[in-house]
Amino acid sequence: MTDKNMADKIYVEPLTVTTVKKILLKEKPDSVLPNLGGQTGLNISMELAESGFLEQNNIRLLGTMPEGIKRAEDRQAFKDTMEEIGEPCVASKVVTSVEDAVEYSKEIGLPVVVRPAYTLGGTGGGMAYTEEELREICSHGLKLSRVHQTLIEKCISGWKEIEFEVMRDRFGNCITICSMENIDPVGIHTGDSIVVAPAQTLADKELNMLKNSALKIIETLKIEGGCNVQYALNPDTLEYAVIEVNPRVSRSSALASKATGYPIAKVATKVAIGYALNEITSGRKGSKTAAQEPVVDYIVAKIPKWPFNKFLTATKELGTQMKATGEVMSIGNNLENALMKAVRSLEENVDSLILPKLQGLSDSELRKDLEHQDNERLWVIAENLRRGVSIPEIYNITKINEFFLEKIYNIVRMEEKLQQREITPELLKKAKVLGFTDLTISRLSGVPEKEIKEMRYSNNIVPTYIEVDICATEDVGQAPYYYSVYNENEESANGQKRNFECATDTQRRCRSKSLYSKKESHRSRFWTNKNRSRN
Repeated sequence: MTDKNMADKIYVEPLTVTTVKKILLKEKPDSVLPNLGGQTGLNISMELAESGFLEQNNIRLLGTMPEGIKRAEDRQAFKDTMEEIGEPCVASKVVTSVEDAVEYSKEIGLPVVVRPAYTLGGTGGGMAYTEEELREICSHGLKLSRVHQTLIEKCISGWKEIEFEVMRDRFGNCITICSMENIDPVGIHTGDSIVVAPAQTLADKELNMLKNSALKIIETLKIEGGCNVQYALNPDTLEYAVIEVNPRVSRSSALASKATGYPIAKVATKVAIGYALNEITSGRKGSKTAAQEPVVDYIVAKIPKWPFNKFLTATKELGTQMKATGEVMSIGNNLENALMKAVRSLEENVDSLILPKLQGLSDSELRKDLEHQDNERLWVIAENLRRGVSIPEIYNITKINEFFLEKIYNIVRMEEKLQQREITPELLKKAKVLGFTDLTISRLSGVPEKEIKEMRYSNNIVPTYIEVDICATEDVGQAPYYYSVYNENEESANGQKRNFECATDTQRRCRSKSLYSKKESHRSRFWTNKNRSRN
């Protein structure tokens, strides 16, 4: 939005109501779109609307109306709305003073979660285990809240955290774009959690229950555009609770958009100016409309990226306040593969689940580390599995679903096989399927990387690149994006294999570019490089 090739004019000014008022008076736009500028944009838009400034200057608020935004963002209004439509919420109370918070905590018992209204990334909130902590967190949260309001919520740490990205137009057409599941249970902000899409541990009954709930909520709030709904789900029963709703494009929206090929920001913008979902297409004959739900037949993994290497004195403990300043995303056809790709993408000088500094810790120290929710938790779990700690025991401490722990253990077991066995084509292929690079396999096995590569090529262990379907794209000639798999020779949608016999990376890129220029290439979902490939 601040690109000179896109924006007519760029202002480098403080993001405050006063500044925005001056710009609106100077530029005289006829409308403002509130839900694409994150929480800050939403807050400023609400203040402009509530003060009467927009009405006085004949400026229209596009998309979701202020009433819908208020019912989603205002803690008391949101709670009342959920009760009206029969959607369960966690036992909670909206307070405007510290004393009220302390009084309510005595009713439901500590610990409690403090959630300020109208803040970004859990800012000003947190988990309070004592009355002293509650007073401190609540006081800070009230100061940061735009409406001087916080929600005091019963702690349900350990429940699954599930998200749905949904889209609705002004005609009432609703779809769910993507389901996402946090590997970390409730208690860690979703921005600080490792997230997988689609949700992996839900039975069909659970998935449909939450999906129908999300569609009912977005319809009740009359959201026009994208919306993110977050749930807590009891891992032992069908009991669930709505945590919150973000009536705007969020960081989760960016993940869901890239994961599915569904252009959420573009569709939300067109919906805001009056388009129906079934009217938004790419323009290509036979292409999908924005009213069709994406089909995600692969696994997406997101791992947050924290700035702790820059803020050395900051606590690495994770909670309800987001500390990540970025994230990486990867795609694979199994969770192990996606996790390994994401770990490498972090650029933290690690390419596996082995963290050298943990290897010097004693067994008791490692088990103690399982109790800490920090940025190294994934590697701590892997190291404990190497030391013989059982999956049920790790689950009891971390409350991370045993399905995810089993996937981490699969990676650990492959490390052990590579360290102890002679490398055979069969073992090499299994390692590649799980996402190990040639360099990692070489380091673990002691076999030179050159020999690993030669074994792969001679046994035709090369990647297949699978296209991610892109829905409702604007540019007919837009190149799709791909993810690599190793476990099978995939075929294209029309039954044709795409083989590239390239001698160099440059030649492969040139041939790829020429392929994309052909119309028939857009119908092809798969292509295979038989000769050369990246790890």
